[in-house]
Amino acid sequence: MSEGMLTGRTIVVTGGSMGIGFACAKECVQEGAAVVICARGEAELASATEHLEDMPGARILSVRADVSNQEDVCRVLDSALEFGGLDGVINAAGIYGPIGPVTKVDPEQWFDAIRINLFGTFLVARESARIMQERRTHGSIVLMSGGGAATPFPNYTSYACGKVGVVRLAETMAQEVMEFGIRINTVAPGFVITRFHYQTLAAGEELAGAFVETTRQKITEGGVHPSVAARTCAFLLSDKSAGITGRFVAAPYDGWDKWPEHLDSIVNSDLFTLRRIVPNDRGMDWQ
Repeated sequence: MSEGMLTGRTIVVTGGSMGIGFACAKECVQEGAAVVICARGEAELASATEHLEDMPGARILSVRADVSNQEDVCRVLDSALEFGGLDGVINAAGIYGPIGPVTKVDPEQWFDAIRINLFGTFLVARESARIMQERRTHGSIVLMSGGGAATPFPNYTSYACGKVGVVRLAETMAQEVMEFGIRINTVAPGFVITRFHYQTLAAGEELAGAFVETTRQKITEGGVHPSVAARTCAFLLSDKSAGITGRFVAAPYDGWDKWPEHLDSIVNSDLFTLRRIVPNDRGMDWQ
């Protein structure tokens, strides 16, 4: 394998057994990293491990884990340390949660999705940053965001609330750990066709509303390939993105590969962050 931009590094990918997480794990292997993947499903994890191990030069470790369980998260990260270190983390684990108007969804299912998508992300980011800080590793953490983080997402309130929380978590943590040389960013992968979208079709228009037709159209068009998000994550883990932290990256649209050329403008601004829009932002002078 020729030397890639992650050669010599050990990267953890949660949710690495399928979909975007698997694409991220594959990209990291191609870029020379040793990769630790984790997921809840044993069969899916075994299959993903087998496929990744067939790649030239692959060094793969798989660990069954639930990111919403702190002991599991710590076990995955400890396994990575034994495997080679902890230079980077991609948190791609997540679920859609209940689909439907907020007045109809089950509260326990709603909160369970928050626990996995937001609290699980918090645990992964917290424990990873703690280890990197203690070991004085100038590491990089990438958290997967998505639908509802940038705009309202009717009938998917739990998913939307969890994902927008992930973005603010990253923006806030980025400032806390910057002095230790640790970077944290979030990635919105775009409409990647995954099992989530077939859940929308199964829910139907009564629960999912107009997003059913949008989903059908996007599936017909082919959606965004998962490798787009994977390449974005690999870039954010590498030295090529040095100085970029606390940013919310829309993988298919933001031209992130050119960001290093505009680093001063990005670092000293609120570009690619969540913010409140006020009248002056729209040319209005009444406030």
